[in-house]
Amino acid sequence: MKVAIASDDRKTISHHFGRAKGFAVYEIKDGKAAGSQYRENIGKSKGECGTCDHAAMIKNIADCKFVISHGMGQRIYADLTAKGIIPIVTDEVSVETAMAKFLGQDLINRLDRLH
Repeated sequence: MKVAIASDDRKTISHHFGRAKGFAVYEIKDGKAAGSQYRENIGKSKGECGTCDHAAMIKNIADCKFVISHGMGQRIYADLTAKGIIPIVTDEVSVETAMAKFLGQDLINRLDRLH
């Protein structure tokens, strides 16, 4: 299983899924992160809502079961869900902390942060 975390710098979680520069993608094996890679956010926003290429963004992380971000719009949330990717919206700031909480099943999904 793989988990993608929206991040501009591989350390902090991006505030907005569509504007993130990329994704830290973790391979999960036996309940632990077994490796990671960074993927550029293909199709990212050009600064305004509605300028994202949802299909390109989703294709880029289609092998991931979950995606974690600080925030995202209702449309991309619905599009991810329709493709079988489970979005998690979090208050966590650190990629490392979010991954640890995800693995410990302690990561809170803040759906109230959808816009």
